[in-house]
Amino acid sequence: MPTASLEFALPDSSATEALGAALARAFCVPSRGAVVHLRGELGSGKTTCARSLLHALGVTATVRSPTYTLVDTYSSPELKFVHVDLYRLRSSAEVEELGLRDLTGPKSLMLIEWPEQGGAAVPAADLDVQLRYVDVGESRAASLRAGSESGASWLAKLGLDHSLMPYVSNLT
Repeated sequence: MPTASLEFALPDSSATEALGAALARAFCVPSRGAVVHLRGELGSGKTTCARSLLHALGVTATVRSPTYTLVDTYSSPELKFVHVDLYRLRSSAEVEELGLRDLTGPKSLMLIEWPEQGGAAVPAADLDVQLRYVDVGESRAASLRAGSESGASWLAKLGLDHSLMPYVSNLT
């Protein structure tokens, strides 16, 4: 698999929303479905990015961080979406009880916030999104890395999205 990564400067929450929407435009669901890991400190924009991506893919429901429900599901006529937040979990055994692997599959997209909390019980990422603070205030950066061939294709298509050009830090 070719190594693929992209870096974006996100000066405000609108830029994080633009990234989420662009991820949706670039998304082509592989036959086995897709998994995205969303990493970053509290408040770094994981849910903002997920919300924008889901709305751009046709979810009309309110999208909140599933911190207390742990797993929220949504659907569109074409896809099933699973939004997971593992922040409060402390072991892979707790994550295993959620049955995440049973929620993945054809025509599905799973977004997992705090995947590092789940160890081996977390499905492997096709795309890993790391959000981080850059300066005091709203300024953040995003590093996206492919974890599979479909993730690499997703990033390649994302890299062609001209609406993100103001935010591109590098194309590798």
